[in-house]
Amino acid sequence: MRRYASEAVSLPDVALQLPTGSGKTLVGLLIAEWRRRRHRDRVVYLCPTRQLVHQVVEQAKEKYGLTVHGFTGRIRDYAPAHKADYLTTTRVAVTTYSSLFNVNPFFADADIIVIDDAHAAENYIARVWSLSIDRSNDKHAALHDALSGILKPLLSPMNYRRLRGHRNRFTDSMWVDKLPTPQFMSVASEIAALIESHVQDAHLSYTWSMLHEHLHACHLYLSSHEILIRPLIPPTWTHNPFSAPKQRIYMSATLGEGGDLERLMGRKQIRRLPAPEGWDRQGVGRRFFIFPSMSLDAKQTADLRHKLMRRVDRSLVLAPSDRVRDKIANEIEKTLGLSTFGASEIERTKRPFVDTSQTVAVVANRYDGIDFPGDECRLIFVDGLPKATNLQERFLIERMGANLLFNGRIQTRILQAIGRCTRSLEDYSAVFVSNDDLAAYFTDPRKREFLHPELQAEIDFGIEQSKGVKPSDFVDNFNIFLENGDEWEDANRQIVTARTTKVQKVFPAMRHLTNAVSDEIDFQKKLWATNYEGALAARGESRGSGLAAARSSL
Repeated sequence: MRRYASEAVSLPDVALQLPTGSGKTLVGLLIAEWRRRRHRDRVVYLCPTRQLVHQVVEQAKEKYGLTVHGFTGRIRDYAPAHKADYLTTTRVAVTTYSSLFNVNPFFADADIIVIDDAHAAENYIARVWSLSIDRSNDKHAALHDALSGILKPLLSPMNYRRLRGHRNRFTDSMWVDKLPTPQFMSVASEIAALIESHVQDAHLSYTWSMLHEHLHACHLYLSSHEILIRPLIPPTWTHNPFSAPKQRIYMSATLGEGGDLERLMGRKQIRRLPAPEGWDRQGVGRRFFIFPSMSLDAKQTADLRHKLMRRVDRSLVLAPSDRVRDKIANEIEKTLGLSTFGASEIERTKRPFVDTSQTVAVVANRYDGIDFPGDECRLIFVDGLPKATNLQERFLIERMGANLLFNGRIQTRILQAIGRCTRSLEDYSAVFVSNDDLAAYFTDPRKREFLHPELQAEIDFGIEQSKGVKPSDFVDNFNIFLENGDEWEDANRQIVTARTTKVQKVFPAMRHLTNAVSDEIDFQKKLWATNYEGALAARGESRGSGLAAARSSL
C-alpha cells in the first residue's frame, strides 16, 4: 500500500501481486476506500462471480469494518439508495465483471476500477466480443445449421461431420479447428447476413452488436459442439466504461509473466508492484498432497476417496465439467449417503454448507473464488487439470502447440484450485489429486521446477508419502495431518527445510513474449479500426522467437 501511494497513484494501469491468503481483498478494499475518501473518486470493485461479490461485501463488513455496496442481477433491481451512494461517492461499489462489460452498464463513468482475481478475467471480458453458437442450445440450433451449410464447402468431409456432431470415436468429440482467415473473409458477408437474420431468435443480439462491423478483425473457431467468432485480443480500448477511468488496478496472487495480463486486458503497458519481500520463499498455509494413483488401483482409489470424505465434516470437489460434476455428486449421494452442494447453492452465502456436517461441495469449472478457510473445509479433491477454457485457447494449445503462451495461465489456474482451503499462514488442508493428468503434472520434475519453492517441497513430501503404501497408510497419514500435533510437526519441519533448497525457475521465452505484447495489441487495435497498413507496420522489435501472435495472425 505504501508503494502504491508513492509510486502508482497517477498511473493508468497498476497490478498488485499478493499471495493467496495474504490479505489481497483487504488491500484492494483499503485502496478503493482511500481513493474514494481522499479524491472523491467513484470506485468500482470487480469480481468474477456473484458469489465473490457477496463474499467481498461480507468480508468488508464482518472482518474489516468497512461498508461497501454489492450490486448483482439486473440494473432495475439495484437498490436506489445504494445507487445513490455510489454516484455521490459515499460508498464503493462491488459488482461482477459482467456488470461493467456489457452494452449498457450502470457503472459507465467510474473513476477507478479495481479488478480482483485478474488472472480469471479473460473469459468474462472476452465474452462481450465472443459470439458463441452452441449446437446443443435449442435457441442456437437453426443458426448453427445454417452456418454449417455455409462452411461445408470449406471443410473436409470428416471435419464437416464433426461440426455436425457426428462422432465415430472419442477424438472426434475433442476436435477443434480454426477456419483459415482468407477463407473466413471469403464468406464473411454471407455469414454476417445469416447471423443478422437469426440473431434475435438466438438471443445473441448484444454480442453481435459489438462484432458485426468488425468481422475482418476476428477469427472463426470450430468444434463438435460450438462455432465461435471472436478477436484474438479483447478490444477493451473500445469499451469506454473500462478504458475511460483514471486508473485500473489489477490484483492477483499470480500476475503471470510474458505479457499475459496485458493480453487478457487489452492494455499495452501495466506497471507491476511485486509481492512483498520474502513471499518468494514462504507460501501461505500448509498443503498435504495425496497421490493415490502412485500406489493404488482405480477401485482402491475410489474406496480411499470415500473413507476420507466420511472422515471429515466437509470436503470440496473441483470437477472439470458440469457432466463430471453431476456424476460425482450422484455417486456421493447414492454410495455414501452424504448431501452435496453445487456452486449455485452457495452463491449468495456459504452458510448452508459450512453449518452442515457430513456434506460435500461439488463445483465445476471453478478454480477461483470459492474460499473455505480454517475449519470450514480441510479436504479438497481436484478431479481435473484446468487447461483451455474456450475454443481459442484450445486451438492455440492443441492444434498450434503454442503452450509457451499459456504455461503461466494454466499454472495459475492449478494454483488457484489447490489453494481453495488454505487462506492464511496458519491454515492447512489436504489435496487429494485424483486426476491422472494433474498427478502427472505435479510429479514431473520438469514442471515442478517452475512452481513456488514451498509448493515444490510440499509436492515432494506428498510423492514420498504416496509411494509403495497401502490404503490404510494413506488414512493414517491423513489422520496425523488432521490432528496437526507433534507427529505432524516433524513432517512440517521436513517441508520447511526442503523449501530452502528449492529454486523457482522462470518459464522459457518470457522475455520474448513480454517484448512482443505491445506490438500484438497495436496490431489488434489497428486491425479493428480497418487500418490495414498500420496493422502490417505493428511489428516493432518483435522477431520469430517472440511468438508474436500479431504476426502469426497476419
